[in-house]
Amino acid sequence: MREPDLRVTKCGRGRTGGGRAGITFPMPLDEAAPQQPSGRPATWSDLDAEAEDVTVAVMTASRLLIAVSARALSSIDEAVTLPQLRALVVLESCEPLKLAALATTLGVNPSTAMRMVDKLEGVGLVDRRANPDNRREVVLRLTPAGRDVVEQVLAHRRAEIRTLVGRLPAEQREGLVPALQALIQAAGELAVDPVHEVRLTGGLVPNPLAPGGRDGLG
Repeated sequence: MREPDLRVTKCGRGRTGGGRAGITFPMPLDEAAPQQPSGRPATWSDLDAEAEDVTVAVMTASRLLIAVSARALSSIDEAVTLPQLRALVVLESCEPLKLAALATTLGVNPSTAMRMVDKLEGVGLVDRRANPDNRREVVLRLTPAGRDVVEQVLAHRRAEIRTLVGRLPAEQREGLVPALQALIQAAGELAVDPVHEVRLTGGLVPNPLAPGGRDGLG
């Protein structure tokens, strides 16, 4: 079922918003109303209810995944928060990385990223050095301990998710993949791959520890 485009401004009929009396939302003139399984046209109430059901289901699933990640973090000895784990995963994907690029990829300001790096460096998970090409810039990379944390947490999370998926009947598992792929596709630029994001921001630098200054993506 395809959602009507509410951004269409050319319209001749509309509906009254439930939250604010008298506000009219446009419906496109050139698109037939979606059909219900019964054959009758879907009403705005039907569409709103369906969208709300999907929204609640996705929010519940997101809470489940956050809980899975929290349990994965509790399985390691180091005290790492979920935002810090995300920073470690970004570094694992595309180190060495400038501090400014890490902040952009995480969607935080540089000072917040700096405080996060301070804590991760303090527990031995991140190595911070001056950029060999610009001594005023900071270059970040994981330490061996930081890499171990990422591998352990992601392995624990993958195992728990695999167990949950294994409890589903085969036909539900088959339907889950295209549904999740469609959701990711609908997210568009919100579902940014960290490596792609870092390439866009120019955050990769030559690895000061690698022979020949090889970058973090090989």
